[in-house]
Amino acid sequence: MGERMARTGAQLLVDCLALQAVDRVFCVPGESYIAVLDALHDKRDEIELIVCRQEGGAANMADAHGKLTGRPGICFVTRGPGATNASIGVHTAFQDSTPMILFIGQVGRDFADREGFQEVDFRAMFAPLAKWAAQIDDPARIPEYLHRAFQTAMAGRPGPVVLSLPEDMLSAVVEGEIDLGRRADPLPAAPRSDQVADAMAMLAKAQRPMVIAGGGGWTTQAGRDLVAFAGRNHVPVAVSLRCQDYLPNADTCFVGHFGIGAEPSLVRRLAEADLLLVLGPRLGEMTTAGYTLLAPPRPAGKTLVHVHPDPDELGRVYQADLPINAAASTTIAALAAQAPIAAPAWAEWARACRADYEASLVPTAQPGQVNLGEVIVQLREAFPDDTIICSGAGNYTGWLHRHWPFSTYRTQLAPSSGAMGYGVPAAVAAKLAFPEREVVSIAGDGCFMMNGQELATAAQYGLKIVFIVVNNGMYGTIRMHQERHYPARESGTALTNPDFVTLAQAYGLHAERVEATGDFDAALQRARSAGTGALIELVTDPEALSVRSTLSKLRSSSLERLARTA
Repeated sequence: MGERMARTGAQLLVDCLALQAVDRVFCVPGESYIAVLDALHDKRDEIELIVCRQEGGAANMADAHGKLTGRPGICFVTRGPGATNASIGVHTAFQDSTPMILFIGQVGRDFADREGFQEVDFRAMFAPLAKWAAQIDDPARIPEYLHRAFQTAMAGRPGPVVLSLPEDMLSAVVEGEIDLGRRADPLPAAPRSDQVADAMAMLAKAQRPMVIAGGGGWTTQAGRDLVAFAGRNHVPVAVSLRCQDYLPNADTCFVGHFGIGAEPSLVRRLAEADLLLVLGPRLGEMTTAGYTLLAPPRPAGKTLVHVHPDPDELGRVYQADLPINAAASTTIAALAAQAPIAAPAWAEWARACRADYEASLVPTAQPGQVNLGEVIVQLREAFPDDTIICSGAGNYTGWLHRHWPFSTYRTQLAPSSGAMGYGVPAAVAAKLAFPEREVVSIAGDGCFMMNGQELATAAQYGLKIVFIVVNNGMYGTIRMHQERHYPARESGTALTNPDFVTLAQAYGLHAERVEATGDFDAALQRARSAGTGALIELVTDPEALSVRSTLSKLRSSSLERLARTA
C-alpha cells in the first residue's frame, strides 16, 4: 500500500517492522541508532522495547524469540563493540537455524571507510555468520531491504540476517509515495511424490530402520505427523542435539537423543540400524560424535535418506542414497499420509530401542550431597508440561537432557551451537513471549556468569522466572577434556565464584542455597511462591563431573591409558 507522507528512515523502518508483525524488539541503546529509539517511542503500543544489559544477552533473547515464534527475533545494537558483542547470538542463530534479524547502527555515510568512531565493515564481518549481511544506504529502499531480510531469515534453512544502518540514513527524510511492501512468510518446500514413494519403498525393505529428527523450521504439526507416521510403522525416532521437544518423549516411538555424549545403548542401536531416515538435521559434528557414529561420506551398512531444506547441505558431508531437498515438516506430512508398512520386520527391535531409553531415565548414584539427576526429576514433577526450560552449555546439561522428558514443542530453549551464557537471556525472552507459562533457567556457574547480568532485565520487567545455578566451582566440560587428555594437570579451569544468593538478592530476587538433594523440593516450593523471580544455587561436588563419570574415575582411566602407550 502506498502512503504519501514525509518520514525519516528510522520511522519508515519501524513502520516496516510493524507491517512484519513484530511486537517486541531487544536492544542495548546506542547513539548510532537513536533515531530508531525515538521512532519506537511512537509505536510503543504496538512494539515493546526490551532494554538489555549486554548485547550478547540481547542477541540471545532475539534468538530465543525466533525459536519460540518461528518468525525472526529482532535485536538492535550499536556499531563496533555493540555488534561484536552481539555476534555470539548471530552465530548461535546460524548454527541453530533460527530466524533472527540483527540491526546495527553504523557511522554516517559521509564518514564511511575512514575508520570512524567504532566503524566496522559489517557486511564483511558477518558474511560467514549470517545468511545475508547488507547495509541500507538509501532510506527509500528500507521496505525492500526489510521484506528481503524477513523472507531470507525464514526461507529454506532459517537463519540470521544482519542489516547495517548508517546513522545519517536513519535521520534522512523520505518524501513521496511509500510502499511498505507485503508481510513475509515461511515458504516450506515440499518433496516430490516419487521421492516420498521411494522413501517408503526403502523403508519396506529395511530390517532395523531409525528416524533421526531435528533441524530448523520445525512445527508442532510436524511433531504430530511424525508420531503418526512412526506409530503406524513402528519406527523408532531419535532426535539430534537439543531437539528432544520435537515430539512427546512419552510416545512409544521416541528412543532418545543424539546429543553430546549420547547414551551408549542408543549408540549401539544406531550401529545396528540398516536404514536412517534423517528428517531435518544436518548430521553435524555434535549429533554424530565428531562424525564417528556415522562415517562420511557413505556410512557402511546403512541406507541413508536425508531430508534437508538447504540444497547446499545435501551431499556436503554425507552422500545420501535418497537426498530430498525439502522442509522436514512437509516431508513428514507426506510420509504420514502414506499407507503403513504391513507387518514390519523391525517391530520387536523398535520396542527394545524404547526399553533402552526408558531405562536411561532412572537417576544413578552421584558423588556429593546433591544428586543432580534426582533434582531434575523433582523439578520435572513439580512443573506443568508446557514449562519452558532454558539452558546454555556445559556438563550440567547432561543431567537435564537425560532426566527431563519433554511433552510439547518449544518447551526447550538451548543452543545447539554450544554457546555458554544462553539460558538466562533465553528465559527472559520466553517469559516475555509467554507470560502465562512457567519458565525455568538452568545454568552452570561458568555459564551463568556469561550473561547473569540479565537478571537485571528480568527484574526490570517483573518476570517471575526460576533461575537455577549449578555451582561446582569450575568449567566442568573443559575440565573433563583436560582430565581426558592431560590428567592431573588442572590449568585454567578452576573458578572462584561470587555468593550467588547475595547477588540475586541484590537484583531483588528471592534466593536460596541448596547443599543436599533432600532440601531441594522445599526450596523450590518457596521459590515458586515468591512474589518475584527466584534463584536457587545448587552446590554440587566437583567429583560429579558428568552423568556417567566422576573426576577421579576419568583421571585414573586416562593415566592408565597414557601409561600403556608410553
